[in-house]
Amino acid sequence: MRTLKFLLRKEFLQIFRDHTMLRLMIIVPVVQLLVLSNAATFEVRQARTYVVDLDNSSASRGLVQRLVASGRFDVSARSSSMALANEALLSRDVSVILNVPADFERDLVRARQAPVQLVFNAEDGAGAAVLQSYAARIISGYAAELGQLRPTFTTLEGATAAPAVVAAPRIDLRTRGWYNPELRYYDYMVPGILVLLVTIVATSIAAMNVVREKEIGTLEQLNVTPVTKSQLIASKLLPFWIIALVDLTIGLGVAKLVFDIPMRGSLLLVFLAAVLYLLAALGIGLWISTVAETQQQAMFISFAINMVYLLMSGLFTPIQSMPTWAQWIAELSPVKHFIVIMRAVLVRGASIEAVQVPLIALAAYGAIVLTMAARQYSKTVG
Repeated sequence: MRTLKFLLRKEFLQIFRDHTMLRLMIIVPVVQLLVLSNAATFEVRQARTYVVDLDNSSASRGLVQRLVASGRFDVSARSSSMALANEALLSRDVSVILNVPADFERDLVRARQAPVQLVFNAEDGAGAAVLQSYAARIISGYAAELGQLRPTFTTLEGATAAPAVVAAPRIDLRTRGWYNPELRYYDYMVPGILVLLVTIVATSIAAMNVVREKEIGTLEQLNVTPVTKSQLIASKLLPFWIIALVDLTIGLGVAKLVFDIPMRGSLLLVFLAAVLYLLAALGIGLWISTVAETQQQAMFISFAINMVYLLMSGLFTPIQSMPTWAQWIAELSPVKHFIVIMRAVLVRGASIEAVQVPLIALAAYGAIVLTMAARQYSKTVG
């Protein structure tokens, strides 16, 4: 323990003397959390809308006003020409066209139903789907007051359009969202983004720190001392384990104070999961240091691994929507399990029994990866 104490003291002094590295580990993750949490969202605040009202009746004007009043749609232009509207859509001046046909109000009065067409720019499929969901909910509410509207949703991909008719609902549907009733994307995104930022400190920076000492030759000097391999590895990884936990603490504070993220569950459970997760993250960082000879190589390997983490973690894309083979690969990602735990504990208030499966997965992953990386390190260094 005495030897490890001196080694840890040496590592912390080396970290604190490198002011650039210290800022990367403490300040940059907080700034990234503030920026990415506002940028990484599927919510569409305002869609520029082109209105083609061929009826120009009180019913059609009421429909337009209802869309505008929702705050999701902003009328940018009006005319009676679909050709002009299509040109505006193709030039990206607008992202939605509302086409109200002639005799709209008359059909509502006589037949109790009337068609309405919405044309979306679906180059961004996810954004178009969100807008279609907003519009369907607004039009359905308006239809309940005036009769039955039969909206036709058309998506535009490049210069081609494919119409799809969606029947207006005839059932009084009442929904209730648990845990996040206001559907705030912050509550969903911020815990996941915080996990990724902690991962960068534990994996990328830890690996580059070890590789840097390999480059300048101090690692070989340490290997010829009576210091054991386990003591050397522990002294290299423990500082980043502690700093990552500090980053997590700061990040949780920012999430609560700035984004008002609910913390319904036990924070002790969050830190328990973090302790297990960081074993896996540090193990991967140690493995990177064994295969990379320069900091540039370590940076590229870390970037490649973090990209896989990002895409397979379920942060931006629901894992359930992935192909079956991709879902199995996602199960091998410790980031996915930690994000599940963070969201479950903070937003849902889950107990340890509810998250015991991802906890066990993190513990197993950490033990296996750290052990294999340590053995590989012993074979290649020294």
